[in-house]
Amino acid sequence: MNALSGGAKLQAKLAELSQQVSKKAELRVGFLEGATYEDGKPVAMIAAIQEFGAPKAGIPPRPYFRTMVSEKSSEWGDKVGKVLVAAEYDVDRAMGLMGQGIAGQLRASIIKTNSPPLSDVTLLLRERFGNRRDEITGADVAQARRDVAAGVKPSVTGTQAKPLVWTGHLLNSVDYEVRS
Repeated sequence: MNALSGGAKLQAKLAELSQQVSKKAELRVGFLEGATYEDGKPVAMIAAIQEFGAPKAGIPPRPYFRTMVSEKSSEWGDKVGKVLVAAEYDVDRAMGLMGQGIAGQLRASIIKTNSPPLSDVTLLLRERFGNRRDEITGADVAQARRDVAAGVKPSVTGTQAKPLVWTGHLLNSVDYEVRS
């Protein structure tokens, strides 16, 4: 049998580690309070509409957040343990590192989401207004609907034709915070 040595120093170090690990910290990842679009709309509200859809407004659900959680959350427990060791049991630092990682996973999920595709009305508006979404009026939407009904086909491609990343604001608003 091997004996531990170090006596008082070992006990002091174990007590210190115990205090650090027993410290509570809450990690929040997503669209935090205060993040808004230029028109003042909360990013979290728009993110939720995109995630769950708004059938009355013709917006289908695009579950990028739930998909990320479903695909990645099983890895987080083991990762926390490894990050905690790498952070020398500093809970705040470890949670910050986890926050960076999970925020990156959420951004990747937003970028990866391509379904359901955008409607022809939305694509036509993007073609006509570029990234100036704040300039689109109800009359512009009505005109785009009439044009699509009359057979006009939009020709936008790339990020202009991709759900969730039109202006990049949603993607760039993904954030995290650690609360101790």
